Amino acid sequence: MKRSAWRYLWKSEDIRKKLLITLVLLVLYRLAANIPVPGINRLAIQSLAQSDNPAAGLIGLLDLLSGGTMTNFSILAMGVYPYITAQIILQLLIPIIPALEAKMKEDPRAGQKWMERWTIILTIPMALLSAVGQINIFNQLAGGQVLVNYGFSDPNLILPSIATLTTMIAGTMLGVWLGQLISEYGIPNQGLSLIIFAGIVSQIPSNILSLLSDRTNGWWMVIVILVILVLTIFAIVFVQQGRRNVPVLFPGRRMGNRMSMPVRSNLPLMVNMAGMIPLIFAQAILTFPAIVASYFVPSQTEWLASFASGVSRTFGGQGAVYAILYFLTVVLFTFFYTDVLFAQQNYGENLKRQGAQIPGVVRGGPTQKYLTRVQRRITLPGALFLGFVAVLPYILRPIFPASAQAGLFLISAAGLLIVVGVVRDTFTIIETELKLHGYDENLIRS
Repeated sequence: MKRSAWRYLWKSEDIRKKLLITLVLLVLYRLAANIPVPGINRLAIQSLAQSDNPAAGLIGLLDLLSGGTMTNFSILAMGVYPYITAQIILQLLIPIIPALEAKMKEDPRAGQKWMERWTIILTIPMALLSAVGQINIFNQLAGGQVLVNYGFSDPNLILPSIATLTTMIAGTMLGVWLGQLISEYGIPNQGLSLIIFAGIVSQIPSNILSLLSDRTNGWWMVIVILVILVLTIFAIVFVQQGRRNVPVLFPGRRMGNRMSMPVRSNLPLMVNMAGMIPLIFAQAILTFPAIVASYFVPSQTEWLASFASGVSRTFGGQGAVYAILYFLTVVLFTFFYTDVLFAQQNYGENLKRQGAQIPGVVRGGPTQKYLTRVQRRITLPGALFLGFVAVLPYILRPIFPASAQAGLFLISAAGLLIVVGVVRDTFTIIETELKLHGYDENLIRS
């Protein structure tokens, strides 16, 4: 579409209404992100995050994709990630449980409704577990100063504790609800992505200001990070757009007394089919040991406290060991999740039903095996690139001074993939909407 088509963006009342609804809902989400959990001590959390405590890195890691709501401990401290975790769990269960796989294949629409319903149901216990874990970790690391009116050992604190947990779960469900409203009434199918996007983007100004606070090196650090940012975004877009076109031969169709010639086409296979999901998996797996170890950091047993502190340092988002483990975990999960998604597509049977065939490959099962081998080969460079982008901030960390460490957030892998993906998908959707409303390049006359 030519640029002239975008001049008519506000001419369509329907498109203008969707954009305004999306903007208003995102503003409401960011306002709710500043509402603190009842009884929270923000100063204790901020001092803990800035201290030399071995779990300070873990707190910064948990705060990374929550849009800064973790250090504020707002009602949206968990964001919408319990919902995403529930969604991932159900997606992984489908190929494992034959009954679920058959249900999804039998009636895709009914299967999708089932998925949405159970994702919401599973989100509640996932949010509860996450809330309890976060509160316990913060209270133990800060000596019980984060939430003073929390605990189930004292009968007088049971109701305040239940109210706190309910508030945090309600905050997560509020974020999910706002995301669904955006998908339904705003920009289609982009609700949760835009919710996460808003949280990430909201931290950019504060990170740039923290860089500029260094009067000696501030400006050149901003310039260097922005150059790296542009190059990384270009590389991400290039890899995300990568395709391997597998030739497919569709049979000719009978038209009256004539038979049309077979049609040659291509089946595009994506280099990075898994998107940002491996990053979420990797972060969840690697932060789990740090979360468990943080319970034992205040232990009176010297060896146990020392061991827990070492585990917290290793898996707390700091150091070379964590970067290596992060890289390997991202690569492995990229292959794993791509295999799961590719198996669900079942290209072999779908092409067989259409009478299509890959030249030189038998229809059905052999076609699926052949495509799986091709997909795995092209996934290798995509997985290695994703792993490299994931650890890029750790590679650059020794080069930059301490005052620039916050600015490395701007080039974090998960944040960049989300921002780039959401912006690209949003522009594609708006472009499609413009065409549907008649603002096609063939209809516009400048």
